[in-house]
Amino acid sequence: MVFLINLARVVFAPLLEPIRVATGASSATLGLLATLVWAGSAVTRLPTGFLLTRVTRAQAVFGSGVVLTVGATFTALTSDPTLLLAGAFTMGLSSGVYIVAANTLISELYPDAPGRVLGQHGVASQLAAVGAPALVSAALLVGNWRVALQAIAVGAAVMTVVFTLVARRTAFPEAGHEDRDVLGAVLAQWPIIVTAVATLGFTTMVWNGLFNFYVTYVDSIGLTKATGRTLLQVAFGAGVPAFYVSGRLADRLPTLPYILVIVAAFTGCILVLPIVRGFWPLVAFSAVTGYVIHSSFPAVDTYLLGSLPDRHRASAYATYGAGMMVIQAPGSVVFGVLLDAGVAFPTIFEWMGAGLVVLLLALLALHFSGRLPRTAAA
Repeated sequence: MVFLINLARVVFAPLLEPIRVATGASSATLGLLATLVWAGSAVTRLPTGFLLTRVTRAQAVFGSGVVLTVGATFTALTSDPTLLLAGAFTMGLSSGVYIVAANTLISELYPDAPGRVLGQHGVASQLAAVGAPALVSAALLVGNWRVALQAIAVGAAVMTVVFTLVARRTAFPEAGHEDRDVLGAVLAQWPIIVTAVATLGFTTMVWNGLFNFYVTYVDSIGLTKATGRTLLQVAFGAGVPAFYVSGRLADRLPTLPYILVIVAAFTGCILVLPIVRGFWPLVAFSAVTGYVIHSSFPAVDTYLLGSLPDRHRASAYATYGAGMMVIQAPGSVVFGVLLDAGVAFPTIFEWMGAGLVVLLLALLALHFSGRLPRTAAA
């Protein structure tokens, strides 16, 4: 399930250029298209927290599969640009529900090693990101950009049925039964929620814009779009070991300092990108940046889900997810608008890097003054 859920979020990155060719859309429109997928993922996260006070985690995961099937089918069939935006938004809705419900369920199934199992779940998710450029390339060989979305629709329908059959035979933990007060959870856990939102939200906003326009950037410095898709695949591919290793490190290291090191490393990557030229240097850059940014996801999930008490886990995690995604989602449209305004890629990277430096310095100051929570409230 998580393979298809994440594929629906990342597939538009390699699809942007084929859609531009087919529709003549502007960079701003394409940025909005990619942004709406992530915006859809954002707007359902907090409602999912309320939903999980009424239904089981498994029922919510089933619902996410149904929404993805419907959204991908609609998007693959439409030809109107406005309806295409609506379809992408609907596809994003499914991921918000799934991630909150599934990550919470996984951490409750394996409370002694949340980082390890969240990392393994992330590996499955990241395989979709690795496969997205190849899927798009295959779709373009046999047809057009719609073929990729048709494949997602069929796969989502099949996996939703498979998940339902497996869930009927599985004994789930009782931990979620205590989580019935979303507002109470937010009031009790707001320090760790705000810390996680600020740390990952702004970092992934830059990443969102970067990976959705990475093919366009590579094309702008004299390499081909096919090369850009290859480099994007390298970046996503580096996320596979990142999830696996980072989940285990998050179980063993002081989680908050580990997260701050990741933010510092990603900031350095963005600042050096304007001076990286040539295929092999860009391969190295893509691998390092992909590894660093994908290391942040299991680390922050472990920071939250590994320490939140049963009665607050889903509600607090859903609130974090909503806040983080609201900040992350505009990354693509910000890049697109700046490009349409005539701002060059190197300047955009310099501005984004400077913003991350400010964020990092603020987090370090708060950390060394003891104001950032190391764990959730008991």
